[in-house]
Formats: sequence, C-alpha cells, structure tokens
Amino acid sequence: MTKSKLRRRFLIVAALTAAAMLVDREWARAQTSDSGDLSFELVDPKVFRVCADPRNLPFSNEKGEGFENKLAELFADKLHKKLDYVYFPQATGFVRMTLGAHRCDVIMGFPQGGDLVQGTNPYYRTAYALIARQGSGLEDVTTLEDERLKGKHIGIVAGTPPATNMAAAGLMANAKPYPLMIDTRIASSAEAMIKDLTSGTIDAAVLWGPMAGFYAKNASQPLQVTPLVKETKGPHLVYRIGMGVRPADQNWKRQLNQLIQENQPAINKILLDFGVPLLDENDRPIGAEAATKSP
Repeated sequence: MTKSKLRRRFLIVAALTAAAMLVDREWARAQTSDSGDLSFELVDPKVFRVCADPRNLPFSNEKGEGFENKLAELFADKLHKKLDYVYFPQATGFVRMTLGAHRCDVIMGFPQGGDLVQGTNPYYRTAYALIARQGSGLEDVTTLEDERLKGKHIGIVAGTPPATNMAAAGLMANAKPYPLMIDTRIASSAEAMIKDLTSGTIDAAVLWGPMAGFYAKNASQPLQVTPLVKETKGPHLVYRIGMGVRPADQNWKRQLNQLIQENQPAINKILLDFGVPLLDENDRPIGAEAATKSP
C-alpha cells in the first residue's frame, strides 16, 4: 500500500472516530437532566408523561376524572413538570404499546410483584370486595364462605382471583360472569355488574376494591362494600399497589418513591375521596382521620 493511500485511510478512520465521539457526547448531553446529573434513562425531564386508559373510571379517563389522573396532577405539580398522557386501552398489549415503547414514563397504578414493569414502593393497599344492597340480609357478610351466599346469584369478573375463592366455596353454579378483557372505550364490566346489582338481577357482586368503592358510592341506592380479607380458601385477595416504570429507570423510580413518601397524606385523601377501601398492614380499614395524618 502506498503512503498516500495509507494516509488517506488513516484520515478516514480518524474522521469516523471523531464523528462517533461527537454523537456519543451529544447523546449523553441529551440525557443530562436540568440538575446536571447524567442519566441514561429515557425519562422526559420537563414533562410528566403518564400511560393511562382513556375510559377506565375510577382510575383514569380522557377527561382527567379518575383518581390516577388526580394523582398524576399532584405529582406533576410537585415535580414542576407539564402533565401529558398517552392513552391506550388497559388490555393485552397496554404495557408494550405505552411504557415499553417509550411513549410515556409511568403507569400510575400497578400491583406489586407484576413482572411486566418495575414497581415503585406501594402507595396503597386494598382488596377485592363483596358488594351487597342495604336490607338484603347480606350486607354484614365478610367472607365468601358465609352460608348465606349459598344459592345466591353473585356477579364476578371471569378470570379474577376471587373466582377461585368462589369456586372453592361452591358459589359458581349460580354466579353471573362478566368479561375480564374488554375494550373500556365501549363497555365496562364493573358498571354493568353494579347496574345488575341495583336492579336485583344479581344478589351480590365481587369487584376489585377501588371499583367496588367508587361505583357503590355513586350508585342509585345504598350499597355495602366489604373488603374480603378473611378468606381461608383460594388466593389471598389483598394487594399492594405502586407505580410502574421501566426496569432501566432506577433514578426515576427513586424519585417517585421519595414523592410517595413525602405526599402520602395527600395521596390517601384522593383515594378516599373516590371511595377506595384502604387497608393497613393488618388488614384493618384505614379511616379518613388516620389516612390523612402525616407520619
């Protein structure tokens, strides 16, 4: 190889190396937050980007009427960020099409232990609940094993954990199932179940606690909501709920954990305003006075 060709190859390699270094430096600069901390996490530094369902009350909707909308407003304010949403029906593909696609940075409510996302510290604890009409004779039932439920028509969302408990208690023969996977922009299993309960089509209903509390609070007649914390057969029906972030977003997770700790009374107030039945670590209901008291 001649000296001129060798020199030309050297210059090309040097130019490519310099270009690569420039790209790396600019990319790193793009990942640096306003505070100057370098982070390789793809979290928007100026916008609190929330992954949410467009029609899934009491959690969220496009009008911002759900309690997760209110929690998002609280967190955006504390972070001094603009609030923005990416809406997608919370069914198969929700995480992949939102958080996983980097279109948003946080799912406001996700059960602890879920393997699709990295969870923050939990900010509330609740359970599936039994809902009964006042005066039905079932309003003081506290477990699905109660003999008074035998032969009753009980609404249950198919495929949810309490369906296993109902089967163990021999309650599925007369149960009325409602679909688990549903496009919430079109229909709501929880709404349909409460409508059937208030009309007398079913005698009782079993729903996820936040839904049970919300729809009972807004029903056309008084309904009793009892968290199912005394089950001895089937799965445990109490869960801790946190927020979901991407596995790589460790700094973001720590920041959200700090916000949860600092704002727990305000978080509890929002949840209680929506009728969410809050439980302490001993499965006892948390009242408004205790829930809104600073630690």
